[in-house]
Amino acid sequence: MTMTTRDKLAWAAAKLFQEKGFHGVGLNEILASAGLPKGSLYHHFPNGKVDLALEAAAFTHRETTRIIDDAFRDARDFPDGARTLLHKMAKMFEIMGSYTGCPITSILFAGPEYEVFCEKSAEYFECWITQMTAHAERLGCDPVQARVEGEKAFHTLQGGWTLARARRDSDVMRNLAYQTWPETTSVAQATA
Repeated sequence: MTMTTRDKLAWAAAKLFQEKGFHGVGLNEILASAGLPKGSLYHHFPNGKVDLALEAAAFTHRETTRIIDDAFRDARDFPDGARTLLHKMAKMFEIMGSYTGCPITSILFAGPEYEVFCEKSAEYFECWITQMTAHAERLGCDPVQARVEGEKAFHTLQGGWTLARARRDSDVMRNLAYQTWPETTSVAQATA
């Protein structure tokens, strides 16, 4: 798939913001990483770095929602999908580099538009929880338990990413997948 200029800028910014934080990255570094001239930045993001950070987070959000759906697409039950999701995110962690923070919080929590950035983070996180809740319902959980499972998956993913970063070891997430949802336990068995 060919990326648009806008997507190239968002991808480069997302990766650099994850590595260095919002304030640790300059626009010239983002442009160099994307291999694009300065005019392309202001053409797509007239307000500069803040708009680019919001788009980088949106780009990351879209990719994460795709990964969540992919993980649960062929799942036998919710634990199977959750384990697959954590394995996929562990792979993403390896690709992004073991020193990077959460793709959303690294971009949005340190920026100058703190309120707007926090609102956007909350929106994206709630979307992921709702998305995983819908998969839990589709896979047989009642609505209340589905919400619990969606939130548990989100908490496990966020905590797992943070611990994996601290240990510089993606296997933290893989191990959490089986500690949280053992292969022999369905959600119905775990809540009985």
